[in-house]
Amino acid sequence: MTSSRWALSIVALAVLIGAGYGVFVYLKDKPPHWLIELVTKTAPPPPLPAGDAAPLIAPEGFTATIFSRDVPGARVMTRDQNGTMLVSETAAGKVVALPDRNGDGKADETITVVDGLKQPHGIQVICAQGQDDCTLYVAETGLLKSYRYDADTYAASNPIELAKFPTGDGHFTRTLLPAKDNSGLYVSIGSSCNVCGETNPLRATIQFFSFASGKLETYATGLRNSVFMAYDPVGGGLFATDNGRDLLGDDTPPDDVNLIVRGKNYGWPVCYGNNIHDTDFDKKQYIRDPCADSVPPQIALQAHSAALGLAFIPEEGWPEDMRNDLLVAYHGSWNRSTPTGYKVVRFDLDASRKATVGPLDFLTGFLGEGKKPDDAIGRPVGLMAEPGGIMYVSDDRAGAIYRISYTGNQ
Repeated sequence: MTSSRWALSIVALAVLIGAGYGVFVYLKDKPPHWLIELVTKTAPPPPLPAGDAAPLIAPEGFTATIFSRDVPGARVMTRDQNGTMLVSETAAGKVVALPDRNGDGKADETITVVDGLKQPHGIQVICAQGQDDCTLYVAETGLLKSYRYDADTYAASNPIELAKFPTGDGHFTRTLLPAKDNSGLYVSIGSSCNVCGETNPLRATIQFFSFASGKLETYATGLRNSVFMAYDPVGGGLFATDNGRDLLGDDTPPDDVNLIVRGKNYGWPVCYGNNIHDTDFDKKQYIRDPCADSVPPQIALQAHSAALGLAFIPEEGWPEDMRNDLLVAYHGSWNRSTPTGYKVVRFDLDASRKATVGPLDFLTGFLGEGKKPDDAIGRPVGLMAEPGGIMYVSDDRAGAIYRISYTGNQ
């Protein structure tokens, strides 16, 4: 082979290597939906056992039962003005009602409130004047809608489009939390990628939709995927979970629980964890630490746990040592050599609302005996902790809602 042919071969090989590396970097930073779905696809879950008992392990003094087994892809739970539970079935494009008319701790039936939606997630009912003038708000992946809602007939009517959200690649869930004074709704909007520089300013933020202005206003930034939010009953702060980026190893970076403050930046995509610079993504050289002004997490969680729902434990009817503690649902890993998550954990918080103890297992058994994602009985998503020692957990893999009740004082 002549020297010119050797040179051409070397150039061609370098081009192939460079192109391959470029594809690798692109797929790592911004994997397409079809690839994520292929990698995360698991076998169907085993059916839930017959009877009322849930196949889960709760703390001593608590009983886990099945409230409903007929809510495929169950995600967000809320209550209407009559106390009936509403649930979003994100994959099915529905919002359903689960009435328990006789109060026996089991849903009587599953009633479709509204369907034909595109990936609905966040749902909230807000009543303006008494219980006869109520609005159901639904956050689809690309739209915030309102409906006139009748809690007696479970009917949603008069749909109105209030705001548009970015759609396409990346995280598609949009979750809602009413302002304390009902002046608007907080809206979580995840990133379009694993890690990237966003071009749409709504991405990787928590927005505030003002009822007065009818517009979205940026509340906090640098939040890769804050799927759920809740108010702290002690300090009154707005807390949110956040999922850290992938493909930095089994234990990096952590998932987070953040105390959300207006106008603050929480670091993504340049920083993660306790204000650590992500040099795998951001290779710029800085004179000043680029993470110096980012807000570190209130609680750092095990990487790849996929922290979703969070709820603060009420005082009434709960064990004294758990009151005002924080519960977090770990949906479970899909990209870790040893699976992690697949449970609900509890954190004991101090006066500054930092975790002094935890995570402590609160509800386990989701992963099954095989300890592999394919063997998982379910994956916990949303949490709803209520006075009287009652908590509800949604499970989008089993298509169920579980009821956890405290009976230790009986």
